Amino acid sequence: MKEKVIIVGAGLGGLATGLRLAKEGYKVEFLEKNDKAGGRLNQIKKDGFTFDTGPSFFSMSYIFKEFAEKCGLLLPFEFIELDPLYSVNFSGEDKTYFLYKDIHKLAKQFQDVEPDFEQKMEKYLQKSAQLFNDTVDIVIKRNFDSYLDYFLALIKVNPVHLPILFKTFWEHVNDYFTSKEAREIISLVAFFLGRTPFDTMGIYSLLSHVEFRHDGYYNVKGGMYKIVEGMLEELSKLDVKFHYETEIVEYHAENQQIVSLKDAQGNFWKADKFVINADAALFRSEVMKYKKFSEEKLDKMEWTMGYLTFYLGLKCKLPQVNHHNYFLGSNYEQYASNILQNPSTLEKPYYYVNVVSKYNPECAPEGCESLFFVCPVPNLKYKADWSDRDKIVNSIIDDFSQRIKKDISTEIISKTIFTPQEWQDKFSLYRGSGLGLSHKFTQIGAFRPKNHDEKHDNLFYVGASTIPGAGLPMAVISAELVVERILANSR
Repeated sequence: MKEKVIIVGAGLGGLATGLRLAKEGYKVEFLEKNDKAGGRLNQIKKDGFTFDTGPSFFSMSYIFKEFAEKCGLLLPFEFIELDPLYSVNFSGEDKTYFLYKDIHKLAKQFQDVEPDFEQKMEKYLQKSAQLFNDTVDIVIKRNFDSYLDYFLALIKVNPVHLPILFKTFWEHVNDYFTSKEAREIISLVAFFLGRTPFDTMGIYSLLSHVEFRHDGYYNVKGGMYKIVEGMLEELSKLDVKFHYETEIVEYHAENQQIVSLKDAQGNFWKADKFVINADAALFRSEVMKYKKFSEEKLDKMEWTMGYLTFYLGLKCKLPQVNHHNYFLGSNYEQYASNILQNPSTLEKPYYYVNVVSKYNPECAPEGCESLFFVCPVPNLKYKADWSDRDKIVNSIIDDFSQRIKKDISTEIISKTIFTPQEWQDKFSLYRGSGLGLSHKFTQIGAFRPKNHDEKHDNLFYVGASTIPGAGLPMAVISAELVVERILANSR
């Protein structure tokens, strides 16, 4: 008889886990708090426009291809490679930098500020490649059964990388580049981890290799939510059931085994095994009531920044704006060092803009544009009151209008705003921390909340909050790792 697995949460990690387990012969059911699947990888359809709510591009496309092969199916969505990767504009400057994968082409843009940029970039990327190749299989793509197991893995990493463990991302970049422009643009990728270059470990400069040399960045034809829709289609073929608007609040256990989960409506859900695709620390706190994850303990952990996101439908086209765009101020170091905790930084915010309809015209009515704005902000611990959200959003719209030399305020026909409060409420993110726990040394690898429960043999966790960490490829790797655990547990 097939073992039954209940997966709580239908984010990417949960969907990938469910698909792998269903292919292995398990009977799979999903319980999802919201009215549709996807988690943060979601979609807004409003006023004739379509918006990606969370991730707007991804890297390491081969992870998805490998996953599809293991499941014995064709990839159920289509990639679009980005080149340039994105653009960067500094406040008060007309010049826009385009981040091309062609380093010679990229270097031409830095001739005035860093004439030897190409040589420096090649040297920097060589180091980034070494970091990636020497760590990804040893540390990222495997389970750890103990701290000792983790440290035994770490000592297999080439000791030549040891000095970088004691440097921040910013310090490491500064070893290679001298100009403000180069340092700021190259270190920008650290923000993708939900922190800043000033408090992100230098080892994560391996992301630069991922950007420029290894695989680059990709969008999905039809919008990022096509990833979710493709997976749902494959799951439906395997008779996997979904129960939406079902939030788990309690559990019942016997002899170190979870017997059932109870939802907010009082229904009990029984299975042989359970997988939690919710924040692994928060679920342990709120539902499992573990002392190690008490509210006091959670508060002492280091969490990522919050995000102010808003979604605009415009009744015009913006040919002058690239697909992915970063708009920076003139006080990068000061801004980045304060953004996690100081709400006053939002007086002159930094932000990202994705023109969703640039390569996906079906996401906007004819002659219109779908825009997705992301502004890093303090999470709810440092800024609990978001009554000023409209003021902040309007200041960003004004700044954006000035930068592109077109007033878009009169062109807006659709607007939706998510503050960290909405991100907390909709997706159960602790204090609205956009990417959950940060990736500092004591919160990665074996130090991260485990993907196998400490007390219950048949309870597992998957997603950004457990190993290996945040990001769409990491969610798929997380699914592979938890499936490995479950298969071993079933033998």
